[in-house]
Amino acid sequence: MQSHTGSAPHSHSRGRTLFLLALGSVGVVYGDIGTSPLYAFREALRPVSDNGLVREEVVGLISLMIWTLTIIVTVKYVLFLLRADNHGEGGTLSLLALLSKTAGKHAAVLFFMGAIGAALFIGDAMITPALSVLSAVEGLKLVTPTLGDYVVPISVVILVMLFAVQSLGTAAVSKFFGPITAVWFMVMGLGGISHISDDLGILAAFNPYYAVLFMATEGYVGLVVLGAVFLTVTGAEALYADLGHFGRRPIQWAWFCLVFPALTLNYLGQGALVLAHPETIANPFFLMFPKWALLPVVILATAATIIASQAVITGAFSLTRQAIHLGFLPRMEIFHTSETQTGQIYLPGVNTVLLFGVMALVFIFGSSEALATAYGISVTGAMVVTTVLAFEFLRARWRWTPLAAAAVLLPLFLLELTFLGANLLKVHDGGYVPVMIAAAVVVLMWTWTRGTRILHEKTRRIEVPLPAFVKSVEKQSAHAPVQVTGTAIFLTSDPDFAPAALLHNIKHNHVLHEQNFILTVKTANTPRVIPAERFSVERISDRFSRIEMRFGFMETQNVSHGLGLMRKAGHKFDIMSTSFYLGRRKLVPDAQSGMPMWQDRLFIALANLATDPSDYFRLPTNRVVELGSHVVI
Repeated sequence: MQSHTGSAPHSHSRGRTLFLLALGSVGVVYGDIGTSPLYAFREALRPVSDNGLVREEVVGLISLMIWTLTIIVTVKYVLFLLRADNHGEGGTLSLLALLSKTAGKHAAVLFFMGAIGAALFIGDAMITPALSVLSAVEGLKLVTPTLGDYVVPISVVILVMLFAVQSLGTAAVSKFFGPITAVWFMVMGLGGISHISDDLGILAAFNPYYAVLFMATEGYVGLVVLGAVFLTVTGAEALYADLGHFGRRPIQWAWFCLVFPALTLNYLGQGALVLAHPETIANPFFLMFPKWALLPVVILATAATIIASQAVITGAFSLTRQAIHLGFLPRMEIFHTSETQTGQIYLPGVNTVLLFGVMALVFIFGSSEALATAYGISVTGAMVVTTVLAFEFLRARWRWTPLAAAAVLLPLFLLELTFLGANLLKVHDGGYVPVMIAAAVVVLMWTWTRGTRILHEKTRRIEVPLPAFVKSVEKQSAHAPVQVTGTAIFLTSDPDFAPAALLHNIKHNHVLHEQNFILTVKTANTPRVIPAERFSVERISDRFSRIEMRFGFMETQNVSHGLGLMRKAGHKFDIMSTSFYLGRRKLVPDAQSGMPMWQDRLFIALANLATDPSDYFRLPTNRVVELGSHVVI
């Protein structure tokens, strides 16, 4: 009896936490997929409605949408991929980091798959805000046609404001994200329910036979329509990418209890409305609602699209941080906007690039109808990449046989390839935009990783092994450097060799501190590293020690904080009498270096744009000494 009453508050607390997390996931995780009904059915109808509407075509379209949501979102993401996590974190690069531990000879292939997936997500992060906000604001034309000329200016103002507030962080705003998006899903569901009775024959869409029949009879037009049908699952990658923010169970509960039913009811309602009233084909979503409710729904839709855009932008920040820590991109400024939530970060460089990209898309395309043709390629491409990585995950991590893994994933892979092929048909109508964005990002990542590898190999040839160097300077001779009080910390990427800054310091200043630490910062393949495993110290001699400091790929690499943990652990040194020595390289292009001249120049430009190491590693600014050298690359 006692245990009963004691466990009740605990289970109540757990239930409340699960509810709040599920509600929060509705806003952040499902914001993007929740705006798809604004334009997905409208765009899918367009290619088949030229010669009038046919009942079987409308039912087939809705059936395609419902079963696409079921197979790709429910089965692939909600039930399967949410279990393929890297210590609780999801997403393409998180999965890649996990697989790189056992990659072996497949490392290069995995790198390019991960880079392509990440690049496609960045393209998605540019198109989603432009498409979603335009489609919501276009509802104003139904309130009063005179507002049609103001759709683009209003959209631009909303988007500029959205990007302007990124530096403030999402902590305060995110409390409203979940409830607003939950109301949005309920309104969508109610809108759908109110029109299903217009033509109850739409319920036949639950039978996948009509989806198969549609594809079998429509031929080439069916493939074109598939590209629009795929708009129903845009944002599904966010399910996986945001796993670490909410956990698997809250995301699953939110999908099955609210999001999936609301989307299904809304698409059924749109289909029934169009069957009963063919004139509503121009904008079936907004025409589901009575005239008096139109303006409130447009305002709610705009709020939902802003939230969806926020989710994608935040995802782009997180993905870029992962790419930096995994060595795919140069260091950038990363600011934390929350003292408690490590995932809430702001990258001014990425924010600026996204803003200019989104503005360009709004002005170039001008409407959601035109922009919808550019959408889909980035999403389908990212999904194909995730499926390929999932195959490797099943084989390498869950120890499935290749045959068993292929049996599970091959049907999904073929389905997604079909969707990708359908979207590639739109390349000439604007689909080239995400392809160009993704190609540019892949080239940047490839250039950076290739250039850093060549730079490492070149500097290795002139470096001195650390044990030999320590042995030579410890000898008492007339040429021995003068010992000075205090501690010197030399940052290096390779702890087996004497850092260039250490060699330059002795060569030019002829001094050596009484205590010298050779510090290497490593990024673990896990999202976070516990404080107990933050650092390890290896004593080389009386005056020299090696420190390895480890951070997860989701963490800020705060060296000062790590040194504070070292002091607590009993390592004695005074931070105010400690100097940090950094090597500053001046890179000079060379056509014979192993990369073409254009790639050399691109690598040097990226290196010059990289954040100063003292800022990136959070070093005390008044204690840093930089010593430069020329390197031909």
